[in-house]
Amino acid sequence: MQKINELDIPGPKRDYIGYGRSGFSVNWPNDARVVLNVVVNYEEGSEQMKSLGDIENEGFVEFPNSIPNNMRDLAVESVYEYGSRVGIWRLQRLFDDLDIPITVFGCALALERNPEVGSWIKEAGHDVCSHGWRWEKVWNLTREQEKEHISWAVKSIEKTCGIAPQGWYCRYGPSIHTRELLVEHGGFVYDSDAYNDELPYYTKVNGIKHLIVPYSQTLNDGKFIRPQGYGGPADFLDSLKRTLDYMWEEGETHPKIMSIGLHPRIIGQPSRISALREFLEYAKQKEEVWIARRLDIAKHWLGHY
Repeated sequence: MQKINELDIPGPKRDYIGYGRSGFSVNWPNDARVVLNVVVNYEEGSEQMKSLGDIENEGFVEFPNSIPNNMRDLAVESVYEYGSRVGIWRLQRLFDDLDIPITVFGCALALERNPEVGSWIKEAGHDVCSHGWRWEKVWNLTREQEKEHISWAVKSIEKTCGIAPQGWYCRYGPSIHTRELLVEHGGFVYDSDAYNDELPYYTKVNGIKHLIVPYSQTLNDGKFIRPQGYGGPADFLDSLKRTLDYMWEEGETHPKIMSIGLHPRIIGQPSRISALREFLEYAKQKEEVWIARRLDIAKHWLGHY
């Protein structure tokens, strides 16, 4: 059997060790045991659809998309519109009411098509982490195309939100070029294209130190519409509470980050957002929990570790 030499494989090298058995001693602000980060993935208007000039129609909605890719899928299009017309503003009212700072994984074209969302992000002081120029599969792009799209995304988000994005997160996963291109472009404090830890860490990109703030798909509202996912809002709430309680107990010696991933077209439904509200009220009442934007987490790490 031929042994594979990972050093010969293109792209970032893998790290199986991380912080190891003893972990890493972290001091979060206010002596927090858990850092809670809420992410809203704002993609509506940047998805792949025939109406937007693409060769395929998007899925990832409440029902199977059964219309052929050579035709417009008006039903699926309208689900995405629900996210931008209704869901995002239901989330806005919730976060404003509870004074919750969030991170928005924002696709540039989605924000361009609904500039009022950019205005709200700016007014509320939320963190915009670029979710790409479009909600696209970057591994299908050439290196030069991906480089160009990164530049387009930065310029677009700076215009709609008043500040250039300082973080980056691809759809589903990066290409082997993404991290290198981000460092080449400059201006990014961190990227979140990793699921391998519950703490930030540094990596080297062509000799330059680069910060990773890992994300998680575990507590993601996409499981409401995926097979073998949440049975209903009670399942979602139970998962959120159990995670926070366990990490809070563990946080006496090993403080970590808890990430929640949301989509306006999914969590924006009344029954689902009621579970989110109940959890956020619960989290706010719990002592030693720091609810923070990804940018806050990144800046704390850069300043202390």
